[in-house]
Amino acid sequence: MFYSLVKPLLFAIDPEQAHDISLEMLQQFHRLIPDRRIDKPTRVMGLDFPNPVGLAAGLDKNADYLDGLGRLGFGFIEVGSVTPKPQPGNPQPRVFRLAKHQSLINRMGFNNKGVDYLVERVNGKQRDFVLGINIGKNLSTPVDQALSDYCLGFERVYLSADYIAINISSPNTPGLRDLQREDALESLLAGIGQLRLELEDRHQLFRPLALKLSPDLDQQAVPVIADLLRKHKVDALIATNTTLSRDGVKDHRLSAETGGLSGAALRERSRQLLSDFYSELGEDIPIISVGGIDSAAEASIRFELGAKLVQLYTGLIYRGPGLVNAVTRSLSSQTSNTETDR
Repeated sequence: MFYSLVKPLLFAIDPEQAHDISLEMLQQFHRLIPDRRIDKPTRVMGLDFPNPVGLAAGLDKNADYLDGLGRLGFGFIEVGSVTPKPQPGNPQPRVFRLAKHQSLINRMGFNNKGVDYLVERVNGKQRDFVLGINIGKNLSTPVDQALSDYCLGFERVYLSADYIAINISSPNTPGLRDLQREDALESLLAGIGQLRLELEDRHQLFRPLALKLSPDLDQQAVPVIADLLRKHKVDALIATNTTLSRDGVKDHRLSAETGGLSGAALRERSRQLLSDFYSELGEDIPIISVGGIDSAAEASIRFELGAKLVQLYTGLIYRGPGLVNAVTRSLSSQTSNTETDR
């Protein structure tokens, strides 16, 4: 109800400004928000999730708003993407609403305050949800040296995260998606895997590793990547990031803006990649589905296609924070109905 009142005001101003104002208000007044999280315990990656509905990386890049976001009912929150060194990202404007299509285009460019800042924000904070930290490389680091940035980030967040996500699929860092190619991905996963073994031995603590991929992969790449995920014991796949395609939005005046497209226009591509990877991976490696999930019905489709968890982002902007509980309530109801039928 409240969001329906403020949404017209937020949509009347610049999208990035509206994003910042919304999160600041949420953080400032989070104590006034009743905790209405609906629990539907789910075990994935060896972790116990209060429910399978999460926040995708990108909304809270620096973990500045965990108190407020934690009141919205998420079972898990993924912060970042964060890079070893702070960086401003791309020039503004860099976020564009395609309201007619319930979608966004963004070219943020990994704007963040750096991994040390994020770790300070996270450490010691009370929370009742699973925390993922999504790491990327700095723009100034050449792609052929990306492993060094990912290892720096991985080691720095190791003790602070419940799981760590590797982002090699943002379209807004030049050359980043080249890391999805077989030889580059082999090298990256081998290097991170070796570091993870060292950190696990040093700290006597295991941290699951997830890999976030692009929806623009060629279908021929799916079995190749699936084999690499198994080989290097990756614990989860996040499918998908934003798309460079403009299918379905070409009639919009903003469709020519550069950047990644998210929201309803991404839905079919995200579903397809989920289905393709589930066909290859089966139950071996869990898939976290993200991209175009803006209703309980859409979330249910993702679970039917093989997802073990789902993440929201653009759907929250158009539907409001009530979407979180709408999805979890529906999932809980479906579980109850199934148990009754039995």
